Amino acid sequence: MKNRRTAAAISALLALGLGASACGGGGSNDSSGGSAKANTAVDGIANKTTKKGGTVTAEISSGADSLDPGNTYYGWVQNFSRLYARTLMTFKPAPGKENLKVVPDLATGPGTGSADAKTWTYHIRKGVKFQDGSEITSKDVKYAIERSNFAPEALSNGPTYFKTYLADDSGYKGPYKDKSADGLKSIETPDPYTIVFHLSKPFADMNYLATFTQTSPVQQKLDKGASYQQNMQSTGPYKFASFNESTGATLVRNPQWDPKTDPIRKALPDRIVLKYNVNQTTIDEHLINDTSTVDIQGTGVASKTQPKLLVNPKEKAQTDNPYAGVTQYLALDNKVKPFDNADCRTAVQYAVDKAGMVDAVGGSVKGTPASTVIPPTVAGYKKFDTYATSGNKGDLAKAKQYLAKCGKPNGFSTTLTARSDRPDEVLAATQLQETLKKIGVNASIKTFPGSKYFTDFAGVPDWVHKNNAGMMMMAWGADWPTGYGYLDQIADGRAIKPSGGTNLSELNDKAINDEFDKAIATVDNTQRNAEWGKIDQMIMKQGSIVPLFYKKNLLYRPASAANVEVTAAYLGMYDYTTLTSTK
Repeated sequence: MKNRRTAAAISALLALGLGASACGGGGSNDSSGGSAKANTAVDGIANKTTKKGGTVTAEISSGADSLDPGNTYYGWVQNFSRLYARTLMTFKPAPGKENLKVVPDLATGPGTGSADAKTWTYHIRKGVKFQDGSEITSKDVKYAIERSNFAPEALSNGPTYFKTYLADDSGYKGPYKDKSADGLKSIETPDPYTIVFHLSKPFADMNYLATFTQTSPVQQKLDKGASYQQNMQSTGPYKFASFNESTGATLVRNPQWDPKTDPIRKALPDRIVLKYNVNQTTIDEHLINDTSTVDIQGTGVASKTQPKLLVNPKEKAQTDNPYAGVTQYLALDNKVKPFDNADCRTAVQYAVDKAGMVDAVGGSVKGTPASTVIPPTVAGYKKFDTYATSGNKGDLAKAKQYLAKCGKPNGFSTTLTARSDRPDEVLAATQLQETLKKIGVNASIKTFPGSKYFTDFAGVPDWVHKNNAGMMMMAWGADWPTGYGYLDQIADGRAIKPSGGTNLSELNDKAINDEFDKAIATVDNTQRNAEWGKIDQMIMKQGSIVPLFYKKNLLYRPASAANVEVTAAYLGMYDYTTLTSTK
């Protein structure tokens, strides 16, 4: 109850402090130190500069899964690693919607796809070097993909899209076990500057997949598996001067980096200091006091810090409140009764008070009510509302009608899971629990640490079934900002896994699966994006994903932070390739 009162107080303060600027951009580019306006960095550049020098100090309340580009799935690492790891393609460092554009990085241009989107060819820039002076070749890129996708015994953190889509890989045992000279035959390197991918099925999002850090080259002779992050070879403008898995890292300039071969990075700061395991409120204090530059996790300040920023005009002017490209939602498991019945799922869809939930977690600064699975910042988003209610407050009468249709007129009991280390998620679950009681649905909340949520609990179907976990809180951001990058791992039946899965609903609808195949084989971008909107509508009609709210980040930039830009491509955090410091 104390948390709910605090959230209500925050919500009221936000309404006074943030006003109409909460949902959009605003302000203008500013080059006068720390005097930019609120939300300047959402659509523009706050504190623009071209001056080299200074130290960026970055802090985070936890650590990384790994800073090894081939062994990470954290969004902030994907963004941050671009300082030391170049990929075939990347997202354009630019303000506003321009940062959603995919541009060549290590490659000379976008991949050339065959007419059936099953063969993709990239050409690599000549003269790009590792920090030891060795020239990067196509074999180094091939090896990076082999180790990141085919060696789960050593590198298990990242996604396996390449393994899923590359042709004829069933006999390949990974680079640590395979003794052949050719390695993975579905990736060809006909010369040092050409790499060809042969896929088992069409994949029109290949240039987006090529932005993944897994395409950052690795020299086979220097690879040490999971311990490679202890002594990584940089390909970008910065290299590691020190690294410690518990405390963080220091990056300095890489003398082998040549700006003539890199059209993306300006590399303004001299040093980047990354500090792990700093308490979140301490991070906020450091930002406000201008003793650090950025909260590298990029998900915003703690709830208790928000009023301090938003009721003070000076502090408010140094905030940005972008959409995060993340939808907070409720997964209803199709294999747990009574959610195997579509009418019971529909009852929950109508019961949820989304407006009340946004208020419960802190108000409009934290998000806006959602009606779709795909959030507004992702290509393929289509605005619609399958279960519309007045003011997004729910319709209890209609919910009760559907409960009667599914044979549960007096309601039922189930388990609702959430992540214990995500306070907003627990608050949202508590508000949902109270709402559901009004229609006779008793949801018993069980919380688990985020680090184990998918590996041991919500992502393990056997555990879910045994524990009657019909409802699971979930938040999801795109692997890349297209409908496929957003939906595939949470709504395609082929993504269901025995453990570590993210298709928590166990949604395995043949019509939806078939539509995924049709969409990803569609070469035309406009047609492909229209397909994602169609799939979103199919998912919502099926009813096992209940969108709650589109999440927003309340970010704070200290006066010394310069060249500050929000990047929608990386979940609404700041772009770490442009960020610098005047200190």
